[in-house]
Amino acid sequence: MHLTLDSMNAQLDTIRQSPRDNGTLEMIVCRPDVDQRQMLFEAEVDVTRGLIGDNWLTRGDFHDPTAPANPDSQINIMNSRVISLLARERERWQLAGDQLYVDLDLSDENLPPGSRIAIGTAVLEVTAEPHTGCKKFAQRYGPDAPRFVNSPEGKRLHLRGINARVIQSGTLRTGDTIRKI
Repeated sequence: MHLTLDSMNAQLDTIRQSPRDNGTLEMIVCRPDVDQRQMLFEAEVDVTRGLIGDNWLTRGDFHDPTAPANPDSQINIMNSRVISLLARERERWQLAGDQLYVDLDLSDENLPPGSRIAIGTAVLEVTAEPHTGCKKFAQRYGPDAPRFVNSPEGKRLHLRGINARVIQSGTLRTGDTIRKI
């Protein structure tokens, strides 16, 4: 069921062809509670609360649940070509745990920390907070998935995704164009 590392590496050229600008918001996922996912067509993001309805604020810091939520990991974004490869079925994308799945080049060269992207009426800022695969990621997508996304090339391309914070509240819709600003 899961792909091998060689199979994943064979698809790197397809992933590298992601648009550098004018990408597309392919999927929005709200996480109301641990291990719960709700796919949305439209969502509100807020400077203070993140994705409205998501448990980011109430869950606290991912690395230390006793600490408050980290504003630098308010929004998790993953490349849709990567998750399509790993999940193999669109219904399994949401298991990765990210909120936004985008057809956009998330590499360091294209979106270094501090970069801003507009989606719908919202503006997000890429943060330097690393986004890596967890134990659940390996269980859901196979033991080679973390090796793939955390390889030197995987880290450069941010195959596991990036973190961002909301700097302008607004509305996002599946199919919205993503623009670097």
